[in-house]
Amino acid sequence: MTQKLPQGFLWGGATADFQYEGGFNEGGRGPSTHDYETNGSSTNPRYHTLKTSEGKIIKARSSFIDADSVPMDAKPVLLSNQYYPSHKAVDFYHHYKDDIRLMAGMGFNVYRFSIAWSRIYPTGEEEVPNTNGLKFYDNVISELEKYHIQPLITICHDELPINLAVKYDGFNSRKVVDLYVKYAKTLFEHFGKRVKYWITFNEINAIRGFGPTGVHESTGLNRYQAAHNMFIASASAVKLGHKMMPGSQFGAMYALSTCYPRTCRPEDILANQEELKENWYFVDTMGRGYYPNFADEILQHHGIKGLREIKMESEDELILNQGQLDYIAFSYYRSTTFKAGDQWFNVGGKNNPYLEKTPWGWGIDPLGLRYTMNMVYDRIQKPLFIVESGMGAVDKPDENNYVEDDYRINYLKKHLLAMADAINIDKVPCLGFTMWAPIDLVSLSTGEMKKRYGVIYVDMDDFGHGTLERVPKKSYNWMKHIIETNGAALHE
Repeated sequence: MTQKLPQGFLWGGATADFQYEGGFNEGGRGPSTHDYETNGSSTNPRYHTLKTSEGKIIKARSSFIDADSVPMDAKPVLLSNQYYPSHKAVDFYHHYKDDIRLMAGMGFNVYRFSIAWSRIYPTGEEEVPNTNGLKFYDNVISELEKYHIQPLITICHDELPINLAVKYDGFNSRKVVDLYVKYAKTLFEHFGKRVKYWITFNEINAIRGFGPTGVHESTGLNRYQAAHNMFIASASAVKLGHKMMPGSQFGAMYALSTCYPRTCRPEDILANQEELKENWYFVDTMGRGYYPNFADEILQHHGIKGLREIKMESEDELILNQGQLDYIAFSYYRSTTFKAGDQWFNVGGKNNPYLEKTPWGWGIDPLGLRYTMNMVYDRIQKPLFIVESGMGAVDKPDENNYVEDDYRINYLKKHLLAMADAINIDKVPCLGFTMWAPIDLVSLSTGEMKKRYGVIYVDMDDFGHGTLERVPKKSYNWMKHIIETNGAALHE
């Protein structure tokens, strides 16, 4: 059958401000939790540079890789002998017009980007927002409107103003919940008439470390207390957004690269089901508006007595119910396997021996995307939005910085075919697909430029050297053809 997608399907790309935007100390922007994170490599993970009250420099692992606990007296510090990728990223801050023009040239009708909280409220506690920060995003949205591209805004993409992490221990504090809602209200007031689709948090189920939650020790009760407070922050923003912007649509975004039983042993199948509950704990609570029946089981596995040990306000149950999501947004990159005895972790697992792998060892599993779409929709019965999917690879440009990336075309084609089958055959409602990423940017997991996802090449190396010239890759024109035919060309 034809692979054409439904009329109105949203085609686009996705980026995160700290990986893409740059301009970290321009226009009144304050420092964020990712601004103290160094670059690294696949064998040498990036880390936060911090200084204790005794003057000792400690190097806490990044928020994404093996996050360590951080002493409460530690203060972030910038070292002269380190490179901090978020400071410059690939400089969308000064290239947004050219970049959006290139996105429009591919036929995008949606662009997912995150707003830097610290560009709007530099410390998170100001009485009034930073007008220069609002103006920058006004300009970005105006440029999108020029090309009839809808903005899809992520309110909080794995970061918050560093002041809120140091002073309040991040989302462990209800004070930060209130400040998040104030920040969201500012965005609704300023951009609400121009933006229909919103995402409250990025990959909220991957809440480890000093970045996504801003807490000093993201383990046990700390982790799940922060998660509860983020649930309340999200639900409060959704409820407020619906009131202020009738017709607006809200999702939260989850890392849903799925996991299979490693064998058909019943013990492994049951263990994998238990592992997946780590994800459903987050999806169910926010998508259905209440904690799932197995919530205590998950918490007890992490040394918590149960929901009774989570600090909740009397109105929290009502807030969750009234602020449930309109759609489920998720990222999909790979699948892994799990067996009895493996350590639980909601975005972990072992490699699947039946799959090809990317240069970074991620299993390439297009059918897993169709499987995941069916699994999530069957569970929540709300529309889906695939807001991240792509392939990190080492691109080798020629003398003109042109990249023949047939491997990326092959990856995208197989995944888009699987998505189309889920939509057309399985009847799973899906709002759109925003690839990660339309343009090369800094890798979250390693801080490298070497790990490239874009269909547009950026001339910059792992230490920020290069012209920053943008050059479409072979996959750019391929993706343009797919979009202009609304997916029908996938069948060619």
